[in-house]
Amino acid sequence: MNYLAHIYLSGENNLVTIGNFIADGIKGKDYEYYPKDIQIGVLLHRNIDTFTDAHKTVRKSTKRLHKKYSHYSGIIVDMLYDHFLAKNWKKYCDIPLKEYAESFYDSLETHYEVLPIRIQKMMPYMLTDNWLVSYASIDGITRALEGMNRRTKNKSGMNEAVNELEEFYEAFENEFTIFFDELMEFSKNKLKEIEHKINQK
Repeated sequence: MNYLAHIYLSGENNLVTIGNFIADGIKGKDYEYYPKDIQIGVLLHRNIDTFTDAHKTVRKSTKRLHKKYSHYSGIIVDMLYDHFLAKNWKKYCDIPLKEYAESFYDSLETHYEVLPIRIQKMMPYMLTDNWLVSYASIDGITRALEGMNRRTKNKSGMNEAVNELEEFYEAFENEFTIFFDELMEFSKNKLKEIEHKINQK
């Protein structure tokens, strides 16, 4: 899953959310150097990714893209699913997305010193362009895909995936809805399991 989903699935603890958000930049057992709540977030992130990659509904979505985008298909689907989460946000959260995103950005600034350098460098762009809110629109997710394509030095062609999004919009949205209901339940249970394990140390 992409940024918005990982943040949302973290629950209400700000440090767990930070850990989930920064997890891709923390390798191996390096997470053990962080406070326990951040450790919980990192481990939750890794479990969410494992669950997502193996899920038959997600694979159905990625298969639709694989011929054209090869191993970038999974990254694209993660971003498309964030679009549907943002678009249907009211279904999943009582706090308006704009307010929710601003609260998360404030938390990032509060905990700036624990963020990996890569995240610190990314933050100004994320805040200026309000990534989490922008995902809700086609234009916003198009800009996000264009940004990812630039990061691959234009080799991935991910900027063109908006065409598949528009062509198969209903199918992608249905797959997201089915999958995300299961992911929410998985994440809720996994979070409790990880919290118990970490707090026993």
